[in-house]
Amino acid sequence: MTTEPAAPEPAAAEEAEPQADPSPDGPEAAADGPGGTDSSDPTDSAKSADSTDSTDSADGSEPAAAEGDGTDPGATAEGAAQLSEAEAELAAQRELRERIERRKAEKAGPVSSGAGLSGKAADLLAAVRAVESGEKPPAGAFDGPEPTPRRAAPQPAPQPRPVVPRAPAPMASETVDAVRAVLVGGGAPDTLAVQATATLGEEAETLLREDPWQLLRVPGVRPEQADGFARALLGAECRPDDERRGRAVTVWLLEQAALAGHTALEAPALHAALAQRSVPDPDAALQGALAEGDALVFQDALDEPGTGPAPAPTTPPEDSQAGDQGDKGDEGDEGEEAEQERPVRVLIGLERYALAEESLADGLARVVNTLPKEDASAAGWESAATGSAAELIRAAATHGLVLHTGGEAARAEPAALMSVARSLGLRVCATTHTADGRRRFAALLAAADGKADLAPSNTGVGTADPTGATGAEDSVTVTTVAGLLSGTEGPGRDSDGLLRTDLLVVLDAPQLDVENAAMLAESLPDGARLVLSGDPGVLWSAGPGRVFADLLAARVCPQIASRTPDPGPVGELVSGIGVGELNQVEAPGKEVVIVPVRDAGEAVLRTVQLVADSVPRAIGIPAEQTQVITPGHGGAVGTRALNTALKERLNPGPGRFGGFDPGDRIAHTPSPGRTVTGHVVKADADGLHLECAGTAVVVPKERVEQTVRHGWALTAHQAAGFRWPAVVVVLPGDAAGVLTRPWVYTAFGRAERHLSVVHGVEQALPRAVAEVAAKPRTTRLPALLKAQVPVAG
Repeated sequence: MTTEPAAPEPAAAEEAEPQADPSPDGPEAAADGPGGTDSSDPTDSAKSADSTDSTDSADGSEPAAAEGDGTDPGATAEGAAQLSEAEAELAAQRELRERIERRKAEKAGPVSSGAGLSGKAADLLAAVRAVESGEKPPAGAFDGPEPTPRRAAPQPAPQPRPVVPRAPAPMASETVDAVRAVLVGGGAPDTLAVQATATLGEEAETLLREDPWQLLRVPGVRPEQADGFARALLGAECRPDDERRGRAVTVWLLEQAALAGHTALEAPALHAALAQRSVPDPDAALQGALAEGDALVFQDALDEPGTGPAPAPTTPPEDSQAGDQGDKGDEGDEGEEAEQERPVRVLIGLERYALAEESLADGLARVVNTLPKEDASAAGWESAATGSAAELIRAAATHGLVLHTGGEAARAEPAALMSVARSLGLRVCATTHTADGRRRFAALLAAADGKADLAPSNTGVGTADPTGATGAEDSVTVTTVAGLLSGTEGPGRDSDGLLRTDLLVVLDAPQLDVENAAMLAESLPDGARLVLSGDPGVLWSAGPGRVFADLLAARVCPQIASRTPDPGPVGELVSGIGVGELNQVEAPGKEVVIVPVRDAGEAVLRTVQLVADSVPRAIGIPAEQTQVITPGHGGAVGTRALNTALKERLNPGPGRFGGFDPGDRIAHTPSPGRTVTGHVVKADADGLHLECAGTAVVVPKERVEQTVRHGWALTAHQAAGFRWPAVVVVLPGDAAGVLTRPWVYTAFGRAERHLSVVHGVEQALPRAVAEVAAKPRTTRLPALLKAQVPVAG
């Protein structure tokens, strides 16, 4: 095969010069146009009416990781005979929300803060307080029409119980048929019937007839599509100023913000986004959403320049949902005056994420405050505090919550901590983002256990069932976060629904979204220790929130930074990227190879040849252990195009079952934001049979398109938490505008032994590493923590 004279031989790793500087000067790459999903970030809508991102989401994440637009990738995919992992996760989330509702129902008395607000902030706060008291908001709060009364709040939930798998209730076919008839009558695709029924419930038909804009609640539906549906059903009664449209678009914008990682939006940003979506009266739309309980308003105190963080109150606020963070109303006139002078920001958010963020703050405060001050094991902790893990062991001995930062090699330190804790008689559990991370950490635990010279009964670390489902009380449990929360893995729960553990170590902590983090914190018993460990340089969670980064910024607990560097040329290169430097590294064994390309076609060609031929021949790593990573799904060099080319070379076939054949590598999305890798085993009437991390999975035919992709090529967010012997990172010319330091750090850091970079972005790569940080996310966790946990000294 011939190539352009200016380029090296066709993607042969052994023939391409193993450059250390992955930013060679070369011919300008032709732009292929942005690829990826259309995931708007409402915070940008004041600048652009339809802001999109060519990466997985607005910050590089893939919120749903679904192949087709307008689908719900979080639906069940494992058959109706038993509860799927996704259903178990949803059940765990319901348990959490019930617990939150019960706790909030026990709180009594209004909070008398907010007196310092004025203007729009005061109007918003007055409106939400009126709504929460069962009254109508003031008519002038938003200069809009008077809203309807808010629906009654649900009754307090019963005491939570451990999640027990059970078959999901079947959906009545007549209900789906009725919804399908409404959709067809409004010109919407009848394929949305199942999704619409699952989203809106048994009353979906009635809801859609009475309020056609409820179709916006179905994942993937956009405002212009819902407008067309409403026009077809309502005819002349369909108006742009319809209050139902304003409320629905408000909720939709907040959902889009969550996909981009925000747990709430600042009121001015949401106001501007509504105006960009042709809502004539954004104030009235906000008022209607608040009155109906579709959204909540908060006011968070801001630190004045030079004053530092606000002092934490002596007792927790009684109702943080109203956004009152530390004003008790009876601390004296001086305290009230100081509170009134402090600036605030007004945020609007969905109840789902507001409750999760508040529950997380409550749970972390409980973890910090319930660890016994006097512990008879203090001498044991101190005597075991040796080696690189000494600082982490000492911190965990005296603190309920500890943050640990470091790269892949630093994971040996939490492993040493767990070995010590178990030798002291504590029940220990570790949880990771992926099954691959679980396997790697179990190996580190086995090594730590051997070095610790523990008693024979404690030598089973790393030899237990890799799923963590072991009955031996003295064995270490290693799980995935999804398995631990769903109850399919882990140490089990007591009668109060709390995990049977004294120390929980969470690896890959930056991948924790606010809901999963809240469920973990709520599941810990009083007096348990929580250690969050991870690499702060990687991409944040695919779901809303930036929990690990918020905790690091809040400084409410000890932060232990590992001094253990990742080894080898790849580790040296990635370490430099973490501090904003794209350094030249020595790679005598061709550990790092740069392959310049000029256009999209050449990028695809060289990628396929690297995976199928060059890396196996020159490096000795087979194709099945080599992973391709690229910025987005769409475009000429996105995951779709690359997977098509790789399948044709590595596993050609007719794709008789939804484009898949036995032996195909796949990426399965059992729930939003979470990817598991595996391969196709077979296909039959039951669906597509997969093997994912040693577990058999059956995906029904109707769910294949929405939840299964080919997996030779992934995005960086899909790859987070995994490691492969060899990685090929593809940087096409059209990726220049979407590269960030966290993206590059995450993608390059997935390689264990060999990294090839198919390079077509020229100087955009070093510029992104040096200058482009993670896209900001709006969250409330730091303010909530300040109200309950003193800043660590």
